[in-house]
Amino acid sequence: MPGSLSVLVKPVSGACNLNCSYCFYGEEAAERAEKRLPPMSDTTLEALVRRVFGSRETEVFFVFQGGEPTLAGREFFERAVSLQKQYSRGKRFHNSLQTNGLKLDSEWCGFLKNEDFLVGLSLDGDTAAHDACRKDKSGLGTHGRVLAAAELLNASEVPFNVLSVLTRHNVSEPEKTYAALRPFGYIQFIPCVAPLRGAYENELPDCAQLGDFLIKTYELYKEDLLSGHFVSVRMLDNWLQMLMGYRPESCSMDSMCRLSFTVEADGSVYPCDFYCFDEWKLGNVNENGFDEMRSSPAAQRFVTSSAPVADECRKCRYFALCRGGCRRLRENPAREELGLNRYCGAYRRFFDAKYMDMARLAGMIAARRGLKR
Repeated sequence: MPGSLSVLVKPVSGACNLNCSYCFYGEEAAERAEKRLPPMSDTTLEALVRRVFGSRETEVFFVFQGGEPTLAGREFFERAVSLQKQYSRGKRFHNSLQTNGLKLDSEWCGFLKNEDFLVGLSLDGDTAAHDACRKDKSGLGTHGRVLAAAELLNASEVPFNVLSVLTRHNVSEPEKTYAALRPFGYIQFIPCVAPLRGAYENELPDCAQLGDFLIKTYELYKEDLLSGHFVSVRMLDNWLQMLMGYRPESCSMDSMCRLSFTVEADGSVYPCDFYCFDEWKLGNVNENGFDEMRSSPAAQRFVTSSAPVADECRKCRYFALCRGGCRRLRENPAREELGLNRYCGAYRRFFDAKYMDMARLAGMIAARRGLKR
């Protein structure tokens, strides 16, 4: 049956006004034949929107990301929304924007509010943790400017959540990190992705640190939940959903990769933002439709090649919940067979401490909702 289609759009490719120490886009672009891409043209934007609404799905999600997508200019997004309204033909569509917040102003926020955008704002914790990694091109920290952007979004009543990359800097202070992000109500923690060539290896948290961070964060999350002040932590929300018998909404927590169509600035389409490499190119919106690309040999190969799991992983008592984790964290530098998750030790440490408690909490939530487990 027709369902929904989600497309991650990179209007300026990996171009950005920050110089984050853990950014993987430079490494990714360096492996492609076309290393530098100009901003998305009007022709490609129209082809993208037309192809999206020409797919068999009845509901579509546009996720604008980068680099820093606001560098494309507000006019680009105004054209995108105009084209969506032109081509939607009654199909429902939704827009979201992932941003570092530095270019947001009252005009931007007014547009985002009027066009019902959901915003993801990158914020790694308190000033020290955030500014350790997220500096601008002049080497200056950006924490204060991100908080100012959050205030603008709030003032304009633009819905937004916070995305936080877990590094050695913020996992070392779980209480401070949670306290800094808690006021925003929705937190998506993303463990720092291991580089293919070791370029930013020193930013990765070690497993003991990350495991302890997850333990403490869960305790704070549970305390808020039981006191009636729910703070959504996507990772923990998903584990609780799985313990209640639901499929995780996060593809990184499922048993296999899903196709997460990523459209680069030149219209090239890849199966995932982490895999914008020539070997995984599915096609180009200027030439191919999404139904065609979904059934392409490259797309099927990408999905099936994510299925193998290390024997040690399958034998683990927590495999039903962990499922090996994100494929990108199981990749080795040679990109041959998939191994153990880079953070396997962290998850074992967390599950050893909190698995049974999480199961009890899931049961309590299910009972409150009148669900059968």
